[in-house]
Amino acid sequence: MVNCHCSKCRRWHGAAFRTRSTIKRENFSWTKGEENLGKYYSSKSVAKTFCKTCGSSLVSLYDDRPDYIGLPIGGLEQDPGNQPIANIFVGSKSPWYKITDNLPCYDELPPDCLI
Repeated sequence: MVNCHCSKCRRWHGAAFRTRSTIKRENFSWTKGEENLGKYYSSKSVAKTFCKTCGSSLVSLYDDRPDYIGLPIGGLEQDPGNQPIANIFVGSKSPWYKITDNLPCYDELPPDCLI
């Protein structure tokens, strides 16, 4: 789980950053409402999904890694059971936002980060 400060995540969530995790698709299932998903491509190989009724940001789908999904933690109703381990893309963070946690900060995506 990471805090992503890239401009796409900030715009998509209307926030200073997006807390997200990448999980194996086999460990995720929709409980209801899958037919109400909208989808658009935010880049050449990444699709963002959203609820057509309320507009909530949902999961990211990766064309080049179809076995994984990006899960926005802010949309969960329950505790995910872990904490963010880093701040990523801080090189493009909002200039008005000051990072105050003690997590490692990376200007871009660290090489060992699965995103």
